[in-house]
Amino acid sequence: MVRSEPTDAAPGALSPAGLRRVLAVLCGTEITSWGVLYYAFPVLAPGIAADTGWSIGTVTAAFSLGLVVSAVVGIPAGRRLDRHGPRRVMTAGSVIAVPAVVGIATAPTLPWFFASWALAGVAMAGVLYQPAFAALTRWWGPRRVTALTAVTLLAGLASTIFAPLTAALAGPLGWRGTYLVLAGVLGVLTIPAHLFGLRGPWPDADPGETPAHLDADPARVTRSRPFVLLVAAVALGTFSAFAVVVNQVPLLIERGMTTSAAAWALGLGGLGQVLGRLGYARLSAHTGVRTRTALVLAATAATTALLAALPGPSGLLIAVAMLTGAARGVLTLLQATAVSDRWGAAHYGRLGAVLSAPAMIATALAPWAGAALSELLGGYPAVFGLLAGIAALAAVLALGTVPRHPASTAPAPEAPRPAGGE
Repeated sequence: MVRSEPTDAAPGALSPAGLRRVLAVLCGTEITSWGVLYYAFPVLAPGIAADTGWSIGTVTAAFSLGLVVSAVVGIPAGRRLDRHGPRRVMTAGSVIAVPAVVGIATAPTLPWFFASWALAGVAMAGVLYQPAFAALTRWWGPRRVTALTAVTLLAGLASTIFAPLTAALAGPLGWRGTYLVLAGVLGVLTIPAHLFGLRGPWPDADPGETPAHLDADPARVTRSRPFVLLVAAVALGTFSAFAVVVNQVPLLIERGMTTSAAAWALGLGGLGQVLGRLGYARLSAHTGVRTRTALVLAATAATTALLAALPGPSGLLIAVAMLTGAARGVLTLLQATAVSDRWGAAHYGRLGAVLSAPAMIATALAPWAGAALSELLGGYPAVFGLLAGIAALAAVLALGTVPRHPASTAPAPEAPRPAGGE
């Protein structure tokens, strides 16, 4: 049974201390969940392939299967989030994650390995960004941008913490022993944090956040033209952004940079991602939802096109890589607020899961798409030119993603801009 905490706030709301607790819990568990379930894999994949004899492509396919399962399972999980809040969903995700990672570590055969990653995908649906975003959107209300920015900033440290930690463990323990240790870390840190840290009343959505003229039925919203265009725009933008991440190093090597310099450029792109997220609250305060969405996707297209077109020098390419990272960082927050900015928070879990499912599948496809396209198009500059075009198409589609008044062809008033943290 969920316990209510003493509060002087409005009925159904968490106290200020409760809000801070929820935010701190999700910052910590998102770092751990992303670190173990996502960022450990790129470090361990070569060792898995070398030890088992399975090809790197096959090993990566199992990981991609987990992301696809996460996208599919996220939709019913989102419905449960809307009704009951994040505590049960995220605790269950943490509990499932432990045997999933143990299964990956101990897999004696390839089918076992694939099945374990599929189970990990179920866990991802309960512990990665989407349920955390749903929790913060409902609990923090109009101040959600402050909370979402904080959790994405700190979760951005997952690779910084867990990539070197995983590499350090892999030396003496091998990939199997490393995953067993990480399974323990995941269980110890996230299960009690979600179980005890996400307690508290789950408030009803504020009806004042949703303009009265908008359709409140989530089933009809998902079939509406603005929502379909939003799903397409976010999926295309995400595919472009993540394909840029995983294929940036080979592009820069083709431009004449050393592997070390290209890796530094990728790392500085991560710094750009953090800086971009820091500026999102100000961007949100000074732009409407249509303008903001198109602007972020256009920036993704422009920076990707620059990487495709510029032959050098290295310093300029690194600067553009940082700008590309900044656009990617803002895109994460744009996706986190896309539903609440247009349709309010009442059905955020369900609508957000439907929105993020194609984007998650795009993320799963991105790791191998660039390599395949580079062979087809004759090199990575052409691939980046194509990715820029995909992001530009997403920006155009974004212009049609704001719901309109059913009795008028004029655009509906844009959703209220978040007031907190600006």
